[in-house]
Amino acid sequence: MPIMRFAPLLAAATLACLLLSGTAPAAAGAYPIRDRALTGNKLYGTGELQQSDCPERDIKPNDVAAAKRYLTAVLDCLNRSWGAHFKRAGLPFTKAKIGFITKPRKYCGSAWGAAAATYCDAERRFIVLLERDLLEDTSDLFLFRLAAHEYGHHVQYLTGIGRAHDRYPYRNKSELNEQIRRFELQAECLGGVFIGSVWDSLQERSEEDWDILLQIMRESGDEQSKVRDHGKGRNIAAWLGKGFRATSPKTCNTWTTSSAKVS
Repeated sequence: MPIMRFAPLLAAATLACLLLSGTAPAAAGAYPIRDRALTGNKLYGTGELQQSDCPERDIKPNDVAAAKRYLTAVLDCLNRSWGAHFKRAGLPFTKAKIGFITKPRKYCGSAWGAAAATYCDAERRFIVLLERDLLEDTSDLFLFRLAAHEYGHHVQYLTGIGRAHDRYPYRNKSELNEQIRRFELQAECLGGVFIGSVWDSLQERSEEDWDILLQIMRESGDEQSKVRDHGKGRNIAAWLGKGFRATSPKTCNTWTTSSAKVS
C-alpha cells in the first residue's frame, strides 16, 4: 500500500535531519525564523529550473536490479538539471551520489531504523533501502519522487540551508518539530520543482499519475505518526504541488510562511 511505502520515508528524513546532522543546541530562540541563510538564501533568487528530459526506465514490482537502474537514472537527471541551474546562478555545486541496501545497516554513523532512504551530507550521498514495501507497487511516481525529495536535501546542504537548520536554536520539542517540518517540506517542494521541470519528458505519465502521487501524499504524514515532525498529508501534497507548478526554488521558502502551512 502507498502509505506503507511512505511511512519509512518519513523516518528517513527525520534520521537525516537529526541523527546525521546532530541535534541543534537547546537555546532561547524566537519565532518567526530569523536566520537569513534560511529566510533569504541565494537559492530563492536563482529563477526557474530549465525544462529538461528525464524519461523513466522500465521497472517491475519487487525487481531490485531494475529499481537500482531506475533510481540511478533519475539521479543522473537530477545532477544534470540542478548542476546546470547552479552554474547559471554562479553557485558552487557538487554532484550527489546514490547507494542501495536490501537490509537495514548502520549508515553515516547512525543506526538505520525504519528508513526507506537517508541522505548523508558528509558523503553527499543518499542510500535507498530496496525492500518489499517500497518495491511492492512500482506503477506510480513514488520512487521518482523519493529520489527528487532526497536530492532536495542535497540542494539544502549545498546552499547552506542544511547547516543553518542544524544549528538553529529551539526552546522545546514543539519548536524543534516545527523546524524539522519546515526543512522537510522544503525538500518536498524542491522535489516538486524538479519533477515539474522534466514533466513533459515523462511520456508515459498523465495528469492522473500526478493526481495519484498527490493522493499518496495526502494519505500520509503526521496523521499516521505519533511524532509531529513532517507535516499533515495535505501540507506535504501542497508543497510538492507548489514546487511542481512553479518549477522555481523561490516558491519553496518554507521558513517565512505561517506555522499553519507547515503544520
